[in-house]
Amino acid sequence: MGFHRENFEFSFEFFPPKNDEGEKRLQEAVQELKPLNPAYCSVTFGAGGSTRERTFQTVDWIQREAGIDATPHLSCIGSRKEDIHEILERYQAAGIKRVIALRGDIPEDEEAFKEGGFRYANELVAYTKEHFPDFEVVVGAYPEYHPEAPDPWTDMENFVRKVKAGADIATTQYFFTNLSYYKFVDDVQKMGVDIPIKVGLMPITNFKQIDRFSQMCGADIPAWIRKRMEYYGDDTESQKELGIDIATRQAEDLLAQGVPGIHFYTMNKAEATNRIWQNLGL
Repeated sequence: MGFHRENFEFSFEFFPPKNDEGEKRLQEAVQELKPLNPAYCSVTFGAGGSTRERTFQTVDWIQREAGIDATPHLSCIGSRKEDIHEILERYQAAGIKRVIALRGDIPEDEEAFKEGGFRYANELVAYTKEHFPDFEVVVGAYPEYHPEAPDPWTDMENFVRKVKAGADIATTQYFFTNLSYYKFVDDVQKMGVDIPIKVGLMPITNFKQIDRFSQMCGADIPAWIRKRMEYYGDDTESQKELGIDIATRQAEDLLAQGVPGIHFYTMNKAEATNRIWQNLGL
């Protein structure tokens, strides 16, 4: 199956490495995926000191050395307004064109909301647009609803608030049931949302790991996928093959339905993304 690339935007997500070995692995993955010519590569955000600095280093390396537009995550949790302003100034000076504005996960062991900081992503979006209007601002979306939301409608209203605050584009949390995405898009469009909503795609390359992530972020793994993955037990190679096949079929359907783009969660590895790309005939 072949799709015309000009109709979609593709991007890849990486996380800052924890050590030199992780840095080498990340750089190899970025270089392997660079020929696919992504619109940008996003980099997740560590709020604390050393992890925050690694985010800067990773963003800088992708932007300058790899020559790909880097798009850093920006999280309001654990940051004061001055911190955020300083980070945005730093990114602007480095030639960054867009940021992903998120509330972030609430840590158990430290104060989440700094005095004079932002409590919600819509406040971060509004501040960025007011003080740094040249940035394109991407926000998150939860087709299966944020795990902390009391109900689906409250969650969709929160999403609409981010869009009204000035978001230019949204990218979803990953999901495995495309109908949840189609229904979410229909519902928020009826609520006045008119920005593109890109799909976050997570190939299951290690079931135990993705199962753990999914429990934290509220992504539903359908029973048929769970049973097949569990059947393979510790055979991670078979799990990866199945995961790549499932993600390919999921992406085929999404692209056929005209989604505005796909954001691949790479887990700092190139193989799964590369193979899905080839399977799609992009």
